[in-house]
Amino acid sequence: MKPTVKLDQKALSRHKKRFLRFFPNSFQDQQYIDWERTYKWEAHKLFQEHLACDKFKTLMNKGLYDEIAMRALQVEARTNFIFSFEKMALRDGVKAPGGARTFAEGLYGLLYERGPLSGRFIQWLVALGDLPRKKSRVLSWPVATFFPFIAQPSKHIILKPTAMKAAALELKYDLDYSSRPCFTTYDSLLHFADLTFEAIRDLEPRDYHDIQSFLWVIGSAEYERLEEEMQEG
Repeated sequence: MKPTVKLDQKALSRHKKRFLRFFPNSFQDQQYIDWERTYKWEAHKLFQEHLACDKFKTLMNKGLYDEIAMRALQVEARTNFIFSFEKMALRDGVKAPGGARTFAEGLYGLLYERGPLSGRFIQWLVALGDLPRKKSRVLSWPVATFFPFIAQPSKHIILKPTAMKAAALELKYDLDYSSRPCFTTYDSLLHFADLTFEAIRDLEPRDYHDIQSFLWVIGSAEYERLEEEMQEG
């Protein structure tokens, strides 16, 4: 059982108002949909088209690990969540001998096998950590959390460390952050996301895509700059 934790209500109220200044109709606002929602959802639909459970399992049974990795990378290419050096490390890792199989088995286990999330997530981290590396290591928070976030937005959220730590600090949530990906931090992140979901339920978020966007508006330098431009205008 999670300890009883509440987000800072004054900060939350302030940031809800700030979010609505950017997007007056909240998560239904057309500008929100254009800026934050569409590209995530299009990537989700592409993932389901290519790697839904039955399709993923069929490819696994046929040993088509390179095809699985290629399809996953096609989905990732539709977004801007992962830095260029992380993209290159991931591509190098899955292209190396055995890399695609390690990646595919780890991702399938996380998304579609049964058992506690803790064990499945840890095995996914082990798989990423085992991928061959040339320059940069593959195991990073954005890489580890991108694919589940896109594949299953009702269950998973992505961790972009700088913005998420800033959002947690603003809302006075003690994010149990470790720079090295681990389940303890991810579990803490999911708890933070759930608390945020409940706290902004009146804004009618649909899933963790929306929750991530709300927290991104709080914690990213991008929206700080945009707010400054709005004030100057």
